[in-house]
Amino acid sequence: MNTRSSRADLVRHHQPKNIAKRLSDGPENSYLRDFIYGAIDGLITTFAIVAGVAGAGLSSTVVIILGLANLLADGFSMGASNYLGVRADSQLKEKTRRQELEEIRLYPEGEREEVRQIFAAKGFSGEQLEDIVSTITGDRKLWVDTMLQDEHGLSLQDQNPLRSGLATFSAFVLLGALPLMPFFIGALWPGVPAIPYLWSVLLTVFGFVVVGAAKGVQVKGSAL
Repeated sequence: MNTRSSRADLVRHHQPKNIAKRLSDGPENSYLRDFIYGAIDGLITTFAIVAGVAGAGLSSTVVIILGLANLLADGFSMGASNYLGVRADSQLKEKTRRQELEEIRLYPEGEREEVRQIFAAKGFSGEQLEDIVSTITGDRKLWVDTMLQDEHGLSLQDQNPLRSGLATFSAFVLLGALPLMPFFIGALWPGVPAIPYLWSVLLTVFGFVVVGAAKGVQVKGSAL
């Protein structure tokens, strides 16, 4: 039943009009890496503060204050750093695109030879190789895109810097709050839980399990 269903989905997915639409829309951006990046760092750094303050025998109020400061400051730092990093990648790609356009304008023969050698290294030769070179260099955008991918190793997929930064910041705050939860609860209802540090340890481990399982499901692998 599952096999028939999967095949039916594949057949529908590969209808010519559906293929055309999918290619026209372009690949979907995934922010899974950004989320995991923020979630793991949030769990570790916040728990480190909890462990340090609890080990020093300071009050739960100090744990909460330092933990909140870490969530906001370090979370913002992580989100902003990821935003700037993704934006820098995009700017580097645009700079390289302009550089390739200028090189094609100044010395097209040399750039054609680069395309020829790129595809010769992939196993093409003779008339087939020359047809490929002619087709690619006959379209300026395709020509530059080929150089970006095969010469410079750059991805043509654009990622939204703001969404990447927000994904990292959100994951940092959401998961990083777990080690603090027992101390928040204790501040509202004194004595509950009886051993907040132990519950902080358990919630931190739970956070790691959730992140790992969610990643496994997202990439269609094992949740374990």
